[in-house]
Amino acid sequence: MALIVGSHAVPAHDMRNMPGMPGMHAGASGEETCVDLSLKCASVATPFLDAHGKLWLAWSAGGAVSIASSVDGGRHFSDPIVVGRYGSRLDAGVEAHPQLAVDEKGRMVVAYSVFKDENWNARVWVATSADGRAFSAPHPISHDAASQRFPVLAFGRDGTLFAAWIDKRTVARASQHGLVQPGAAIAYAWSRDAGATFSGEAIGEDHTCECCRLDAAIDGAGHPVVLFRKIYGVDERDHAVLTFSQDHAPLPARRVAVDHWHIEGCPHHGPALAVSADGAWHAAWMTGGEARQGLFYARSTDEGRSFSAPQPVGDAERQAGRPSLLARGRSVWLAWKEFDGERILARVRHSSDGGRTWSPDRTIGTVQGYADRPLLVGDGERVYLSWLTREHGYRLIELDAS
Repeated sequence: MALIVGSHAVPAHDMRNMPGMPGMHAGASGEETCVDLSLKCASVATPFLDAHGKLWLAWSAGGAVSIASSVDGGRHFSDPIVVGRYGSRLDAGVEAHPQLAVDEKGRMVVAYSVFKDENWNARVWVATSADGRAFSAPHPISHDAASQRFPVLAFGRDGTLFAAWIDKRTVARASQHGLVQPGAAIAYAWSRDAGATFSGEAIGEDHTCECCRLDAAIDGAGHPVVLFRKIYGVDERDHAVLTFSQDHAPLPARRVAVDHWHIEGCPHHGPALAVSADGAWHAAWMTGGEARQGLFYARSTDEGRSFSAPQPVGDAERQAGRPSLLARGRSVWLAWKEFDGERILARVRHSSDGGRTWSPDRTIGTVQGYADRPLLVGDGERVYLSWLTREHGYRLIELDAS
């Protein structure tokens, strides 16, 4: 079973997280009653390991964004702090994880989006904390009247916070002049006080997909990089990277791969990005294009000016998708999700040479019913798979490089 969005089939195991689908918070029998704010009822969860090895987890459940910490690998959590309550207006779909960033001083920033109307127009809200014990009242990242969704956050080495999001202001302006502009744009801003205020807000790239999450990383020179699905021509939606100059000016976007995916709609499927210590950029994405179909990986060693030939990842027949990437030194990890018709699989592969070669694919876990996408997270020594499922709850699974 699949839901058709535009011309893209969304797998049945992802349907429960699509915004606006009535009852889609429910999974197998009995899950319909799980509507409180607790982690056990969460639809999506985002992990972060701080400099002391403490796990922080932000999640969406019961129309609220909450956060808690764990010092024993996710087996037990502190009493959760509710960052904001929004009911059915909270954007908690499969692509809309709350974003969590922590700097070297322990200052925390949480960002997420909340719908303003029935047309998927939203506003991105930000809450901050000096130490994770209490959070500020959420404030909007932008005061523009158009829509903002799918934020990403990244702290630079100098402590400056970079934020980017999908933004509809250029679409709104075109509509005011009687023009129809497909998709959306990428807006960005900077904060020098750990998210309390933002400045330099601008549009970095126009003509992007409107419902595919972004991913972001900091490159070897300390500049942010954003991986996104760009609209080429009328309806060709392939991935590109956007980066910035030393003075924070956006540089021309560069195409990751020419997939030629012509689709009159949004695939609801975002990419993954990581930058390794040697400066290589690592990208993973799903496509249904004329050139290739499925989940793919590529790397760039020249700051995004060119990428290697896309390598297939996982089993396309099992709907491989929802990728996550993590780079530590020359070690690169790639995780993703598959569905064999009955069970959802969390799969991983590992590279010890910066993405040149990869280990055989491994299944780390299988579940029935609802499962969030598996996310990679690490500290200075260890790498983990963070996975939220209705069957097993939340798990932080340590990975080895075998």
